Amino acid sequence: MAKKLVIVESPSKAKTIKKYLGKDYEVIASEGHIIDLPASRFGVDTENDFKAEYIKMKGKAGLIKEIKSEAKGKEKVYLATDPDREGEAIAWHLRNELKIDSNEKCRIEFNEITESAVKQAIKKPRVLDMDIVNAQQARRILDRIVGYKISPLLWKKVKRGLSAGRVQSVTLRMIMDREFEIRNFHPEEYWTLEALLENKEKKDFTAKFYGDLKGKIELKDEKTVKGIVKKIEGKDYIVTDIKTTEKTKNPPPPFTTSSLEQDASRRFGFGVKKTMMLAQHLYEAGYITYMRTDSVRISDDAIKMAKGYICSTYGENYYFARKYKTKESAQDAHEAIRPTHLDDLSNVQKEFSNDEVKLYTLIFNRFLASLMSSMIYDFTKVNINVQDYIFNATGSVIKFDGFMVLYKEAKEDEKAKDEDLEEEESLPKLSIKEVLKEKKLNFTQKFTEPPSRYSEATLVKAMEEKGIGRPSTYAPTISTLIDRFYVEKEGRHLVPTQIGEIVNDIMINNFEDIVDIKFTANMEEKLDNIAEGKESYITMLKDFYNPFINNLEKVQDKIKKVKLEDEVTDEICELCGRNMVIKRGRFGEFLACPGYPECKNTKPIVTSIKEPCPICGSKVLIKKSKSKRVFYVCENNTNDENKKCDYISWNKPGLKDKTKEKKTKKVSKRITKKSR
Repeated sequence: MAKKLVIVESPSKAKTIKKYLGKDYEVIASEGHIIDLPASRFGVDTENDFKAEYIKMKGKAGLIKEIKSEAKGKEKVYLATDPDREGEAIAWHLRNELKIDSNEKCRIEFNEITESAVKQAIKKPRVLDMDIVNAQQARRILDRIVGYKISPLLWKKVKRGLSAGRVQSVTLRMIMDREFEIRNFHPEEYWTLEALLENKEKKDFTAKFYGDLKGKIELKDEKTVKGIVKKIEGKDYIVTDIKTTEKTKNPPPPFTTSSLEQDASRRFGFGVKKTMMLAQHLYEAGYITYMRTDSVRISDDAIKMAKGYICSTYGENYYFARKYKTKESAQDAHEAIRPTHLDDLSNVQKEFSNDEVKLYTLIFNRFLASLMSSMIYDFTKVNINVQDYIFNATGSVIKFDGFMVLYKEAKEDEKAKDEDLEEEESLPKLSIKEVLKEKKLNFTQKFTEPPSRYSEATLVKAMEEKGIGRPSTYAPTISTLIDRFYVEKEGRHLVPTQIGEIVNDIMINNFEDIVDIKFTANMEEKLDNIAEGKESYITMLKDFYNPFINNLEKVQDKIKKVKLEDEVTDEICELCGRNMVIKRGRFGEFLACPGYPECKNTKPIVTSIKEPCPICGSKVLIKKSKSKRVFYVCENNTNDENKKCDYISWNKPGLKDKTKEKKTKKVSKRITKKSR
């Protein structure tokens, strides 16, 4: 019988750790939090130092009983919950439930689930860190105060089901501020002028207009451009200066939570929630280090491991020992995200889904690249004179690929390139005073464009830069905004909805501090100070609560009730003839008759794609599962005996392969049941 018990958060992690510890250890999972504030009431005694009313979470009573039973009679109980504030709080609740002495060294933590890391942690248990627990309590209570005090006000003034989370509200403001920038943007005209030139060896290249001998000239209208074209057309283009500079491009640091979410979004179109879910699976299976981190620090053992791999795979000249500096505002509690081993890519391909393999490979390559040599290239800039006007041509030639042999950074804009590195373009051989032949002049009218709406990737980047939230909160914050219908996704971009705009207006006009970016960032710093034992969490809560409540009482009657206007469609209600309107429910939008309650007709909003059903040629409909994942189904995939087609797929027709199709057929019945 096992003598010792290890309690972790997830069952999959428990299986992995059990393999490492052997028969003397039993490993079980708490499945996240077991204790929390009550869902049906406020649960915080603001008159008694914000004492929290913690209760057993719904559905966890049986699990708690099982954990107590397993712990009974054990020589030692180790609390091995995740190495962050939430994990410390879960360990605290477990300690209390199991009645473990507060001075007992029962807490262990590891940044990676490997045999050496787990066994090393077992040797170094510590007492629970109540400063970290209090930081988690402070955040939980702070969020409870904001949510439970403002949300009912939104229900009363706008509609039921709305929420006003603390971090969520300021993030919504960021999205709306960008939207206002776009709406208020006035495009300005500008022109580009390019010359297609030919050197004496009959090789073509393009030069861009710069200005004249006095300096740069902005081409703001057609008259200016045509005036220049008239003067230079058919004239000699003379090379006046050639300057070649050797430059280097350094690799990016290894991933943090934020940079991983951004890169996965740009490359694969993964939402931040999906990225963190995939990373969680890889972490629990022991393939990567802890995925919630704001540090770019790499351990000495990991550097040594990378050096051996790089030198043996690419050569010693590809390795370069780098030390990355984590920004001062970071908690730096854990290493950067990296693989735990460098020889198990084939195992990942066998054990995990395609998306998990993609993410693991990305983490694998980025980590190695961070410790590889810089890329070296020659950058050439040529000045060309024609009638005292100047054109510039640039080009680059890679001399040593360095880290780029393995990893290239993805841009948010797929067309974006490095400022002065265009790998695919190099200039033909040119010489000073060489006369070039003009083959064609191209001039194009353009207009300045407004800033882009946030994608999940760029929003995470902005949140990190402004100090809004922490690695563990980026994904749930964005998911909440989408789930509450405050924003919608159009392609990769986040677009505020009518409800989102109304809620944002209410928050800005009545709760200025809550949606103030600097105020929110300062609160995050205070939480960090509490975790480090530099500040009292009760004092921080008091400083926030009293002004907040006073303001809440003032604005209760000031806020006017808002009437939401339904969007009218061309769809006619077949029962009463009215134009149906778009409503929102728990599972998204649907069509409803505006004659409710006289007419209660509703129907789903069905959209289709151009591609026909690959089986019967009928229309293919776009639907969503309960998890909001898009799938495709033939309109004849119904229970109607006269209309029967089995086509249903996660993949858009025309983009799938035979392997994927076989997989989708296996789950077709399950998807169909969900959709109906």
